[in-house]
Formats: sequence, C-alpha cells, structure tokens
Amino acid sequence: MNTPDIRATIQKEMQAAFPAAEARVETFYGMMEYHLGWRDVDLRPAHSDPGKLLRPQLALLACAAVGGTVAQAFPLAAALQLIHDFSLIHDDIEDDSDTRRGRVTVWKQWGLAHGINTGDGMFVIAHLALLRLLEAGVPAEVILAVVKRFEETILTICEGQYLDLSFEGNLTIDEADYLAMIGRKTAVLISSAAGLGAMVGGADPESCRDLFDFGLNVGLAFQIEDDRLGIWGDPAVTGKPRAADIYRRKVSLPIVHALRHADNCDDLARIYQQAQVSDDDVTCALAVLEAAGSRDYSGKVAARYHTEALQSLGRVRVGAAPEAQAAFAQIQAIAENLLGRQA
Repeated sequence: MNTPDIRATIQKEMQAAFPAAEARVETFYGMMEYHLGWRDVDLRPAHSDPGKLLRPQLALLACAAVGGTVAQAFPLAAALQLIHDFSLIHDDIEDDSDTRRGRVTVWKQWGLAHGINTGDGMFVIAHLALLRLLEAGVPAEVILAVVKRFEETILTICEGQYLDLSFEGNLTIDEADYLAMIGRKTAVLISSAAGLGAMVGGADPESCRDLFDFGLNVGLAFQIEDDRLGIWGDPAVTGKPRAADIYRRKVSLPIVHALRHADNCDDLARIYQQAQVSDDDVTCALAVLEAAGSRDYSGKVAARYHTEALQSLGRVRVGAAPEAQAAFAQIQAIAENLLGRQA
C-alpha cells in the first residue's frame, strides 16, 4: 500500500461520514474539523499532518492480508480514527491539556461545554462512518459482529481512562495495575484495528482471534516503549524535553518498577510527591532508575509482549494472492520496527 495515498483516502472516508451542515451549526462541525487538522483556529480550511494513522492503516492491512477486499474496510478505518480522535478531545479536557499536536485544544479554544459536545458529536460520526460498511458491500451479519466488538472496544477504552484518572499520583499501584490500564486505554484500539480488519476481510475465527491478540500485544509493547522514550528518549529525535515524563511526574512502568525495587525508592517517591520537579530532582530520579535497573527491565517487558505479538501473527492464515502476502509483510514490518525505535 502507498502510505501517503492511503492516508488521504482514509481522511476522505472520514469526511464522507460528516453530514451536510446548515449555517446555524457549521461551527459545531468546524470545531471537529479543527481538531482533525482540517481547519485552522479561525475555522478556515487548513491542512495539518494527520500522523501515521497507524490504527486505520493496520485495519486495512489486516483485511488485505487475510484475502479481503481493502475497499470494503475503509469505513472501518475511518471509524477507528474518528473514535480515537473523539477520545483525545475528551482526554484533553480530563487532563487539563492546553495543546494537542502543537495547536490549542478544542476545549481551551471554545470552552469546556463546547469541548464536551464536540467530542460527543465525533463519537456519533464515528458510528456513522462504521455503518457505511453496508454501502461498501460488507454482509449485514458481519457488520453486526463488527459493531458489537467496536462498542465493546469503546467501553474498554473508557475503563482505561477511568483507571488512568484513578491512578493519577498514586505511587502504590503495581505492575499489574499499570498493564491493566494501558491494555484498556492504548492497546485495545490497536487490537481492534487488526482483528476487526480481519473480520471485514472474511477471515476465519481463529485468524481473527490471532490478529486481535497480535494487536493487543503490539499495543502493550508500543506503550511500554513510549514509557522508555518519555524518560530516556533523545530530545533531538523525540522533540520532547529530556526526561519529559519525570518532569510531568508520570507514573509509567519504569517508575512503578523503581518504586518497588530501588534501594533508595523514597527519594523517587519524594520527587513525585512534589508540586514541581527541578532539574536536580530529575538527575536524582534518573540515578534511582539506573540503580534499580528499571530501564532494562521495562525493555524486557516490552520485548516479551513483542515476541507474543509475533507468535500470534505467525498463526494467521494469510491469503495466497500477492496483495495479501505484501500486506502481511507490511504488518510484520510494523511489528519488527517497534522495538528500539527512537521516536
């Protein structure tokens, strides 16, 4: 698949799910389009880099890999991206975030009430996008199964956000708590992208299950790698300050590990209990993490999930056509490039 062309087609499918708006409510939809990067802060047409669109692209690749018709999966791809963006609008409110992707967040620009309502609207548009599977020729019974799993995914994401909010500032959570949170908040949508793509592609139940498992494990590995980059990533590559997650007092896997295994974990706890973190505090925290071996430990956990993902992927029944084989190779490449990434 040609990535730039695919990303453009995904965005066109997202746009197709929006209803025609009369003048009275143009701004309502304009705020959604602003969040998606299609309009500037004055709601004039604009173009912002949409990013990799990993989840929708994974759904398309999974559909192709099992021998399905990729064109039929574009409504699913659009729905996955829209539901991801819906969650980000509400996350920005709940996290009191002023910026997203280098721009002012919706709620900060137009107020809390509009921010909530804009997120709610995008939630519905994601469902309208998904229902376009019928127009794409996907059998009704498949659509019903896809919609059920899609709804379960959204509820799981909300569980993850609940855990994230509940765990904020809690230094007593253990590794199982943290993995339960990121599994719901981050990994489940990647899991659904792969598994639902296979369902739309007509895969057998075992291959669908294997792709759901692949996506879940890839998502866990991806988030843990993000945890490592948030502390030890190169600012010149990540675009974030040195040890950004320590300055933010983010309780990620390396921190959870160090709080339970470092000899001087009290120093780390003290730093995370402060209202602000100084440069000296960061230096101290990094020393605690180093002494506890938390960087290497987190890398090993990520590697374990990465291995499990590849094992699940290896069990998938791949279509015989060259297009299916090529799509499967792209999925493998996504997984293989996950560990050791710099950004």
